[in-house]
Parts: sequence; C-alpha cells; structure tokens
Amino acid sequence: MQTTVSPSTTPKGDTRLRPLVDMKSVSKIFSNGTLALADMSLKVESGEFVSLLGPSGCGKSTALRIIAGLGDASTGTIDWPSSRINSKGLPDGDISFVFQEPTLMPWQTVFGNVYLPLKLRGVPKSGCRDAIMETLATVGLEDFADAYPRELSGGMKMRVSIARALVTKPKLLLMDEPFAALDEITRQKLNDDVLRLWQETGITVIFVTHSVFESAYLSNRIVVMKARPGRVHADFPLVTSLSRDAYYRTSEEYRQACETVSKTLLDAMGGEEH
Repeated sequence: MQTTVSPSTTPKGDTRLRPLVDMKSVSKIFSNGTLALADMSLKVESGEFVSLLGPSGCGKSTALRIIAGLGDASTGTIDWPSSRINSKGLPDGDISFVFQEPTLMPWQTVFGNVYLPLKLRGVPKSGCRDAIMETLATVGLEDFADAYPRELSGGMKMRVSIARALVTKPKLLLMDEPFAALDEITRQKLNDDVLRLWQETGITVIFVTHSVFESAYLSNRIVVMKARPGRVHADFPLVTSLSRDAYYRTSEEYRQACETVSKTLLDAMGGEEH
C-alpha cells in the first residue's frame, strides 16, 4: 500500500509552481522476465533533495536510470512539466548523473575529466576554463586540476565525478549510491559537501541509497521502496529545526529521524530484520 505525504519545504527562492519530473505508473520488465518496477509513481518538485531508500535489488537504480533516459520503461510515462523537451523526450541539458563508481578517464587530468561533458557539447576548452575551475573550487579540488586519477584518493575521485556532473549547471542531479564504497569518515565529509552544494545552488537532487543514516541526514524528503518489484511504500518529508552538521549527527532529533526511517523501511520489507 502506498503512503503519500506532502513534501517538505525546499531551499529559499523556490516557487514550486510545477513538478520538475513526474513519473506515472512506471513498470520495468527486463528481457530475462524479471519485474524490477511495478506501477511506480513519483513527483519531484524543483529544489527538493529526495532520497530513494530501499533494500538492495528493489529497483532504486532502475528507477533512477529510467528518469535519466538511460533505460526505457516497459509501461508508464515520465513527464517534465517545467522543462523544454528535446527529441529524446528529455529536458535538454538539464540532467546530470553521478554513478556508483567515479568512472574517470585515467589518461585525462582532473581538468580534462570535468571538461568532458562540455567537450561533448562542442564547447572549446579555451572558452570554459573559468567555469571548470569554478566548479572544481566548489568541490575543493581547484589545486588538483592537473592531477591524474591515479594520484587521487577515492573520495577525491568521487569529487571529480560530482564536479563533472555540476559543470553543465543542470537542474536535476541524479546520484546512484555514489558513496557506498567509501570509508565512513570520507562518506560523511562528502555527505556534507553534497548538502552544502544543494543548499547553495538550489539544484534538485534524487539520491539513491540503502543507508537509513545517510537518507535521514541528507534528505528533505524520503521515498521508501518495497522489495522487488519496486514501488513506493512510503513518501514523507523530513524537516529539522537544526542545521545538518556534526552536531546534528549526535542530536536526539537525528536519532528520532533515523528511528522513524528505519521502522518505515522495516515495514516495507514485511517486518523482516535487516
């Protein structure tokens, strides 16, 4: 049974006139007969930070890839009410994707890797150096523009991947468990970085995770999915009176948020321990 609650407040300045993306009754059946998604509907407003939370294999990444146009829905539609649509049915230049792995080109410098999406658009390197350096500064890598991926830590590689996604100034940033393979300290630092970028830019983020703690820290709205076939089990806002920082991680408010999210996830899994 799907539970829906109105989304929480979003960053200052958001008019929220129309949803940015509207997924309507989407199902996905793979060629081997696996039903990954079943009648999934989801509206995301401009400026929201939405986490898709659920157990492994519940279709979170499949839903994200369908939104990105990296896969087709078997049934249902994806609408973009507030965007200009290109011939592929997607908002032209408005979506960026951060994968689970950094997927950097080892033969290119940090600068060259971030330049890639602009190069694919035909933008000359000489005309976008300032934009690239500005983007690297936002993720704390302005001093590593000439470094190669082999010279970077795992967290720094992921920052490059995030910078590459942000350099085109997209409206929607899709993130598919980008920090799952990192150590806890690095993961917390990158959580803080992404939260800061969201707050500063007003970008819309859809973030896939299977971590209760990560979703409760980052999101202003959480969508809990049921096990395969994936569909929405609960959809609720997550509002806090505190700044989300190191203090918030040790607060009673955060503990209660994690407890609420954990119970909802357990219910979505049919009461099984996880």
